[in-house]
Parts: sequence; structure tokens; C-alpha cells
Amino acid sequence: MRRLADALDTGPASLYAHVVNKADLDELLMGRLCAKLDLPDPDHAIWREQIRSVCTQMRDQYLRYPGISRAALAMAPTDLEIVRVNEGMLAILLAGGIAPQAAAWAIDALFLYVASYCLEASIARQRAADDATAWVLDRDELRRRFATLPAATFPHTSTYATELTAGDGHDRFDFTLTLMIEGLEHR
Repeated sequence: MRRLADALDTGPASLYAHVVNKADLDELLMGRLCAKLDLPDPDHAIWREQIRSVCTQMRDQYLRYPGISRAALAMAPTDLEIVRVNEGMLAILLAGGIAPQAAAWAIDALFLYVASYCLEASIARQRAADDATAWVLDRDELRRRFATLPAATFPHTSTYATELTAGDGHDRFDFTLTLMIEGLEHR
């Protein structure tokens, strides 16, 4: 709060006139981010694509503002914009025929997955910048390190190093999101 007050050229007491604490500030920031998300009218025929779109928009917003994903973790959503997104996601899942309890828990899992994916990405970028260790983000180097492990001790890791390190851009994000969404259908 002091750093924010310094950046705004004011004192912490001035900030506390508008927010209760850092958690309150985090929630306001998350609310501003959620206000930018477009929520479709729920459609039974395309509910999977709709929920994927909301999660992808959320991911892109989190990645645009490094650190915001950390604020999203362990937050009880009370900001109206956050609740609006929660409501929209619930409506999409219910329109898709997902049972209410499964839909409620799925929303929580999707929010957590998006936040953790983005937090990991921001930590990796920060480590690479701070430590000048570019290999952290270099899949070829990671694949090489896995492939050269002793096969007697790590037979699967060394053999499947390419598969373990495959994926560009958001391939892994899309894969996991698809697993989660398809898993809901089988409940």
C-alpha cells in the first residue's frame, strides 16, 4: 500500500479512505479486469466454446497485467463484476446441461486453473529476466536436459522428453481447458 501511495504521490492514509486493505484493492483490480470480459448469451449448442472463450479472455487479461493472477487466488468474490462473470459462467454451464453442483465447482476449478497458469507464466518470465537464465523459457534446452538424464533411472522422462516439453503458445492451456470441459460432460 505504501508503494502504491508513493506511485500516486499521496500517503497511505489517503488510500485507506477508499479501500480497507490490500485484499480490498486486489478485489477492485480484479473487478476492473472482469468488467472487460464479454459474456455470451448461454447457448446449449455451443456452451463448450462459450466457456472456453470466457476462460481465454480471462487468461489474456491476467497475462496482460502480471501479478493480477496472484490476487485472484484465495479470493472470495464479492465485487459485482467478478460475480457477473461467475453468474455468466454458471449460466453457460447450466445451459450445457451440467448439474448445478458440478457447474459451481467447475467454475471454481476454472478460475483457479486460469490464475495458476498465468501465475506460473509470470513467475517464469520474471525469473528469466531477473536471473538472466533464458533456459527457463527455452523448451529445446529443457528437452535436451530431460533427454540426457540417465535412462536407467529416468526411463520414461528421457524417452519422452519431446512429449514432456512439447507445445507452443497456449497449447497446454487449451489442452487442460478441454480436459476440464469434456470431463464435465461425463459426470
